[in-house]
Amino acid sequence: MNKLQRLLQSKILILTICAAGIGGTFQYGYNISIINAPTSYIQRFMNETWLERTGVPLESNVILLLWSFTVSAYPLGGLTGAIAAGPMAIVLGRKTSLLLNNVFVIIAAVLSGFSRMAKSFEMVMLSRFFTGLNAGVSMNIQPMYLAESAPKKLRGAVALTSASFTALGLVLGQVVGLRELLGEENSWPLLLASNVVPALIQLVALPWFPESPRYLLIDRGDKESCISALQKLRGHCDLSAELEEMLAEQAATEGQRAKKPWELFQNPAVRWQLMSIVVLSSAMQLCGNDSMYFYAAYVFQEAGIPQEKIPYVVIGTGSCELITSVTCVRLLMHSADLQVSWMPYLSMVCIFAYILSFGIGPAGVTGVLPTEVFDQMSRPAAYMICGSLLWFNLFLVGTAFPFIVKSLAHFCYVPFFVVCICTALYVGFFLPETKGKSFLEISEEFKKRNFKPQTRAFFYKGPEEIKSTVL
Repeated sequence: MNKLQRLLQSKILILTICAAGIGGTFQYGYNISIINAPTSYIQRFMNETWLERTGVPLESNVILLLWSFTVSAYPLGGLTGAIAAGPMAIVLGRKTSLLLNNVFVIIAAVLSGFSRMAKSFEMVMLSRFFTGLNAGVSMNIQPMYLAESAPKKLRGAVALTSASFTALGLVLGQVVGLRELLGEENSWPLLLASNVVPALIQLVALPWFPESPRYLLIDRGDKESCISALQKLRGHCDLSAELEEMLAEQAATEGQRAKKPWELFQNPAVRWQLMSIVVLSSAMQLCGNDSMYFYAAYVFQEAGIPQEKIPYVVIGTGSCELITSVTCVRLLMHSADLQVSWMPYLSMVCIFAYILSFGIGPAGVTGVLPTEVFDQMSRPAAYMICGSLLWFNLFLVGTAFPFIVKSLAHFCYVPFFVVCICTALYVGFFLPETKGKSFLEISEEFKKRNFKPQTRAFFYKGPEEIKSTVL
């Protein structure tokens, strides 16, 4: 009976993860990848629409400019969503924020789905902004919600599922964008509007699962609702140890209000925590991995992969990240002139290896880090900073990557290599291990770094020194 009860409770936790993920970080990955397949079709639609309006076709550089605006609208919306996520998580709660977030993607689906009928490419641009807004909110709130809902031993693994859903979204977006499915020219509005399906699934599924127990106890002071949520997630086993840990954190933050992002920069008590999320959030995009998804077809074409094979090779990029992110969760729980026929495929293997290494580390760890190293009052503000850096650097890399390729050619990944090495050194020397520790224990680790004891080597200690010489 106890075994059956534990199995049932583990299923509830798994279903909570799935309900949060399908309309959360899944949308981030899905909406990055679905825009690649219809690129030429949407650009043609822009030109035809402008020709019908004015009688004059657009020049190629103007079409490219309009397309860059369309692509840039996504990270711009993501940045806006990341900034809005903190206040939403505090005022509305984690679960309610995720549910309300689906309104943005429904608006985006309506705009993109009817854009061709309305003969308005501006609706596509606006649609991408709302899609980014949805992704910006979910990328911050979903890891927070799951990490606060998971037991201490599974917290890292559960939070890493956010990266698994991102990778799953990337793969499914690439698959749906194939010509055999929705990749034909007549189907691109339906392809862009298909992101409404995960949103509707989450709207139906997530209300059945509880709010974050930590949010209910520490932010709202509702102990009864916290216990009820814990019982749904853990069953009727002994909750005293976990509840005691939460009460200790509540006592540590008693009388405090939720911090603002700029207050974290002014607070010496979170100096190293803030430094860590700034370094890792920036490195997550500056390592160059996501440039592969923006420009995957272009990179593989330059590498010499046959044109007809590129859509299927691109699916391999998303599959690599999916495999490594899922494997990572499982482990936690338990030259141009040289014309060689196999050289393009060696380049492809190197790119896959690069993505594999990204999936093992930064893809999952970065999302959970603010939850683990900041207390309940600082956590939403930390996620605002983390998310803002992530989206700003995504915009920066997405804009700069073509120029980097043009300038450095086959050495275009050297700057990203330097970023990876510097980040690895920082993590190795300055970031403490968080696995299996409570939030208060992790805070104590950082407290030692933020407030190092003052040395007294140059001061005479008087009797203490004399006493130490007695035999």
